[in-house]
Amino acid sequence: MTRSPINRRHLILTGAAALCTPALARAQTALPADALSPPVVRDTQEAVRRNATSFVTQNWQDHFDDLGKAAIVADTTSRALHFWSGDGTVYNVYPTSVPRSDELTKRGYTKIVRKRVGPDWTPTPSMIERDPTLKYMPPGPDNPLGTHAMYLSWPAYLIHGTHDTRKIGRQSSDGCIGLYNHMIEALYQIAPIGTQVRII
Repeated sequence: MTRSPINRRHLILTGAAALCTPALARAQTALPADALSPPVVRDTQEAVRRNATSFVTQNWQDHFDDLGKAAIVADTTSRALHFWSGDGTVYNVYPTSVPRSDELTKRGYTKIVRKRVGPDWTPTPSMIERDPTLKYMPPGPDNPLGTHAMYLSWPAYLIHGTHDTRKIGRQSSDGCIGLYNHMIEALYQIAPIGTQVRII
């Protein structure tokens, strides 16, 4: 008489597998497509989407009659600087720092009257009144104007870089519009003297 190849251990293992198969199949079909992605990846993507949509789209036609040499709109609400080249082929948006209070924010029309690589910095009398420890700073890593500065027709108002990257996206300046150093360097190359500027 031949013995059956099925033994008790084989029956238990086969039965357990048969019971688990429908549950595994249901679990796989019930999961959303991105359920296996690590949570950090999903959080990062959501943060990028939120940051990208925080900028309000601007059209130069809403602010200027024509592009002239070039045009800039600095939006202090969404903390972004919009640049259009004079021929309209370039449109760039840069994240910025903005003035820390409404009293320090000057709004309206101005233009770039001077540009400087490696600017030095002298605090204004009102800055010294608020903080008597402030003093003149030559170009360098501690200079609050960063690596490049573009001076506006309004005295003491600039578009400039910053070595302190924590300031970008925040209300952190005494009236100026600040950009990351690598971004002000890029803007400096394409924004000529005479670029019209509107701060809103």
